[in-house]
Amino acid sequence: MSSRLGVGIDFGTTNSAAAVFDGEQVTLIELEPGEPIMPSATYVDQALQTKTGQAAIDQYIADNTGRTVELTAEVIGEYSQFVDSDGGEEPAAVDTSTQKIYGAPVTDCGLQGRLFRGTKRLLGDEHVRRLMVFEHPFRLVALITPLLLRIRHCIEQQSGRFAQAQLGHPVNFEGRGRLRNKLAFARLAEAYKYAGIKGQVFYPEPIAAAAGYLHANPGVAGEHVLTVDFGGGTLDLCVLRRRGRKFDVVATHGIGLGGDHIDQLLFRHLLFPLLGEGEVWRRRGEHRHIETRFPFEDFAELLLNWAITYTLNQNRYTTPVMECIDMGGPGRRKFERLREVIKHNLSYLLFARIKGFKASLSSAEQARLDIPEIDVDISMRRAEFEVLISPLLDEAAAAVDTTLGAAGLQPDDIDLVLRTGGSSLIPAFKALLDQRFARRVVEHDPFTSVAAGLAVAGYQGLKLA
Repeated sequence: MSSRLGVGIDFGTTNSAAAVFDGEQVTLIELEPGEPIMPSATYVDQALQTKTGQAAIDQYIADNTGRTVELTAEVIGEYSQFVDSDGGEEPAAVDTSTQKIYGAPVTDCGLQGRLFRGTKRLLGDEHVRRLMVFEHPFRLVALITPLLLRIRHCIEQQSGRFAQAQLGHPVNFEGRGRLRNKLAFARLAEAYKYAGIKGQVFYPEPIAAAAGYLHANPGVAGEHVLTVDFGGGTLDLCVLRRRGRKFDVVATHGIGLGGDHIDQLLFRHLLFPLLGEGEVWRRRGEHRHIETRFPFEDFAELLLNWAITYTLNQNRYTTPVMECIDMGGPGRRKFERLREVIKHNLSYLLFARIKGFKASLSSAEQARLDIPEIDVDISMRRAEFEVLISPLLDEAAAAVDTTLGAAGLQPDDIDLVLRTGGSSLIPAFKALLDQRFARRVVEHDPFTSVAAGLAVAGYQGLKLA
């Protein structure tokens, strides 16, 4: 393998991609059979064996969809006490009785494996150190390493061994606190090292996308280039000033806004009202029936976090649901749906359908959300979707303005806008950029631009001080 071969790896929140560049041609690496895009998913089974990518998702769905979840209580301690003798006159030997103390039932005894997606979003969170997998504490690094190892093997099988790779990263990782980027870099570097990638050059994802485009289009006119990378977890931007075939980085900016946030918003708006949100809980009191609003807020975050939705299978959650079903009335069907989601662990399936529904709204004026498992079939027009996500689009617009402000530029000063990332395909987001930068916006390989650009940057030896 030539030492001049550039290798780029884009480990993403939702999907991952990799590419190589030999100075003449960018080649995308096949990470899935016949496909360059691999879901960023890791599945760990009871034997602590892992699967990655689409195979991880398929295994999780096969093992869990429709399965009845039954939680068992964990032993959290033991206590001993003296027990009375048989009452005879002669002193009896001292005897004790030991009993186990059980905590709340939170162990899913039928769970075949755990699926982890969107792990990249946790890298900058100092409060997330380990995740429990079948009573074994897994560091985030250990959950990411199998994915990176698979990517490394695919690159070596298709292009040969390599000594160094250009590794993408968002401008700002998600998380709270000033040290979130430092923490995320340290975790990523460790995971790449364990995956056998020791020659590491980290490079911002929006700058990589721009580098790849400018290399492939050397004749494009203009001095200032704005890249807007709207992905699954973050919105990343940069402004470059071109100097012939080279460029200077003028400004970068990034916020925690992506497709996952839109999916959760759709879940709240479309499904929460069909699962009991806003309904009345009628209970029998000592002298009369008591009516209160059903405490749906206790369920909301666990429904939105599909990886731990199974923990809703506890009496404190299921009892009010069953009482509302027994109560009958117009809300009964909603609580029956909620019971099915909880009992059969359907939360991941619901999010998968929502993602497909959202994608349909990018190509059609109206789409159907069809979930026969819980008897849901609803339609939404694109115009209604755009009203729903307008607060998120306002955040995106503000991020564009912040980036231009940091660069000391106005929209009219921008000569070229590169739009990339899966969420950048949303028509309302396209319109937002087109309104600000008329006739200057170019769609740039939404799912593979970063990987290709990283490979080009690696070949050219580009680094940021």
